[in-house]
Amino acid sequence: MPTVPEVFAEMKKKYVKGKMKKDCTYYFSLEDYKYTVTFEGGRILIEEGKTVDEADCVLKTSPEMFVKMWEGYKPSMMEFMSGKVKTNNPTLLQEFVKAFN
Repeated sequence: MPTVPEVFAEMKKKYVKGKMKKDCTYYFSLEDYKYTVTFEGGRILIEEGKTVDEADCVLKTSPEMFVKMWEGYKPSMMEFMSGKVKTNNPTLLQEFVKAFN
């Protein structure tokens, strides 16, 4: 199973250029790991830390859950309701996953 930094490094390679239709930002708070991912003009920018005041989509979860989600796991409604997975925009979170091959 890859580590969180390995997943973010992989994202750049796996991003399908132009797949994200609109410009938007994502902030990932994964315990000690914090990343901002920006889609702009068909390109992707990945930065460590929180680099925006307000992201369009925020995901807060454990590093283990994040890696599982990256590998195709879809969290259950119970995991959202219990707070294991928190997001302010579930629809945009689904769009994120579709941007990679």
